[in-house]
Amino acid sequence: MIPELIKENLFLEDGRALSIETGELARKANGSAVVRMGNTSLLATVVISKESKEDFKFIPLTIDYREKYSACGKIPGGYIKREGRPYDEEILTMRLVDRLLRPLFKDNYYNEIQIMISLLSYDINVLPDGLAGLVASTAVSISEISFQGPVSTVRIIRINDAFIINPGIEEMKKSDLDLIVGGTNNYIILVEGEMREISEIEMMEAIVKAHKYIQLQIEAQISLITKKKKFIKKKLYKIELYNYYYKYINFNLNVFYIKEKIKFISYEEIDYIYKSCLFKQKRSNKIYNILNKIKMNFYNESIVINNLEIDIIFDEIKKEIIKNILFKENIRLDGRSLDDIRNICSQVDCLPGVHGSAIFTRGETQALSTVTLGSSLDVNKIDNAIMRAKQRFYLHYNFPPFSTGEIKLLKGVSRREIGHGNLAQRALKNIIPTPSTIRVVSDVLESNGSSSMATVCASTLALMDSGIIVKRPVSGISMGLIMNYLTGEAIILSDILGDEDYIGDMDLKITGTEYGMTACQMDIKISGITYDVLSSTIFKAKKGLLFIIKKMLTTLSCPRKSLNITATKIYTFYIPKKLIGAVIGSGGKRIQEIQVSTETNIKIKEKNYLGVIEILGKNETKLKIAILKIKNITFVPKVGTIYKAKVKNIKKFGVFVKISKYLEGLLHIYEISWLTKSFLRKGDIISVKYLGKNNKFRKIKLSHKMIFSRYYLNKNLK
Repeated sequence: MIPELIKENLFLEDGRALSIETGELARKANGSAVVRMGNTSLLATVVISKESKEDFKFIPLTIDYREKYSACGKIPGGYIKREGRPYDEEILTMRLVDRLLRPLFKDNYYNEIQIMISLLSYDINVLPDGLAGLVASTAVSISEISFQGPVSTVRIIRINDAFIINPGIEEMKKSDLDLIVGGTNNYIILVEGEMREISEIEMMEAIVKAHKYIQLQIEAQISLITKKKKFIKKKLYKIELYNYYYKYINFNLNVFYIKEKIKFISYEEIDYIYKSCLFKQKRSNKIYNILNKIKMNFYNESIVINNLEIDIIFDEIKKEIIKNILFKENIRLDGRSLDDIRNICSQVDCLPGVHGSAIFTRGETQALSTVTLGSSLDVNKIDNAIMRAKQRFYLHYNFPPFSTGEIKLLKGVSRREIGHGNLAQRALKNIIPTPSTIRVVSDVLESNGSSSMATVCASTLALMDSGIIVKRPVSGISMGLIMNYLTGEAIILSDILGDEDYIGDMDLKITGTEYGMTACQMDIKISGITYDVLSSTIFKAKKGLLFIIKKMLTTLSCPRKSLNITATKIYTFYIPKKLIGAVIGSGGKRIQEIQVSTETNIKIKEKNYLGVIEILGKNETKLKIAILKIKNITFVPKVGTIYKAKVKNIKKFGVFVKISKYLEGLLHIYEISWLTKSFLRKGDIISVKYLGKNNKFRKIKLSHKMIFSRYYLNKNLK
């Protein structure tokens, strides 16, 4: 059977073409699509299980994204010559696609869905992650699944006030704004990126511009789907849209009775607990006890109902109660108004053995950040299929289970930790200098919403505590949105709690300084939000950011004037490339002697025909001694300059003198003043003038006579 290729093309303003196609590759999947732009090609496949999962309270959706080395004409490095676990950059793309698609599946869909995206070919002028949402949406839209799409994403950057869509990796380095925006034809679903302190208006301008290209890509998908229906009759095998529990809850004749009974038993008690402004742990325990009481009540009445069914109904009732409290009374679970920010306290220099540290606490969320300074050998090396780079600044985020009072098996770094750490890193990287390697580690000690934003605040204070000169302090805030589906009314919440995030429809994380925003990330649970809602949320977030910065500055008003006493001091300077061997010495003997005697670490590398010397040490005095020793070794005299020289040996044809520890030369007898010739002794200190090097033998030329001739000439003239 000959595959029937169905293809749709569209063109960007700059003339570049983008195509989406289906029907030729991966035909056993429920849906497959290929997106091409330049020489960058992505394949997405969707496979749906024929039976629903009966033990899920959420959509069983799995996203996998891989960048194959063969797409770039490379072979994987290391001992095993094949792709292994996904790199952080691939995981971040998986999270992006998941956040784009998940809100558009029906809540009652429990068939397992696996979406796999592969980079088939790579063009340095087109980054693939900006196209991943488009190819995934196309594959899902032409499958049998019920999906409220199509949707798409684009990457938009700005260089010299000009926007560029789907840029290359070199263009990214010059930009002051880098966003990936996702949405439907009418709404925005996803925003994530970094900026160099831009305004709210500039950010909205970029989002609106990106959305226009999203709409073009959605039109192309609709055209492709229409063409496919003409050529291929859609498969009609049965896919279960509802699992057993959802069927029971929505269609069983007893469901109304069950829900009303649970309300009768628990509504007033739950309502009272949520209005009591309790701490999260105490509130959760009380709610848990009510749930157990309900389950026991049904068990005693011998009503046939599963515990998971009760859990689902109970969750619906909880959400209903919390929303009623918010919309009718404008009171939140902890007693705050809609715009209030939780109590903030922070401290620095809390760990005396580290280079910089800070604890930031906001309500029941607490983060501990530490800073460690390192050398050029400590950079974070990125070496994947499409990128090879060295990060001098990097941040690691840890979210242990005790932070939420839970017990979990630790299985390495989670996708969530990678995503939150990347957001905090992007928030800070453009406001700090990177002359040396800086590693920040943030440990979340307690969490009740906005732990990634607490990480940003704690890390800023830790950097200032270590003596790193940050341009301006950065803070972060998480904004929430709660919709009333009956009236269309929307409530925007500042600094959301964990429970507000759970029942809410949006979580928008924004970081910035007093001059502008530095990073953002938006997740939603509905099919999109309007420009007005997004703009209102961003402008309201700015007030919160400024408030938090003021609170932070009461703890530490500016970076410390010098590096922490425990911090590794780093001194870098350049020497002529030809003198690298002199510093290292025979078999490395000389450099090892310097390191041992001064308790320092010395790194040498070549760069642009120069030798780069990097000296690390904790004792500043010993560090200076090491610097002096190397400068003595690499001492290069200047022509015409007078130096003090020590007589080392006397011969009939002249005197050997030493003008530095590692530089000796012959002072020829004809260059010695007749006044001192007969009085010179071994060990004497005399003045000599450096005349350069002999053109033939490349030996240094020195003169003592010229100094004295000038002295007597000046004396006679007087």
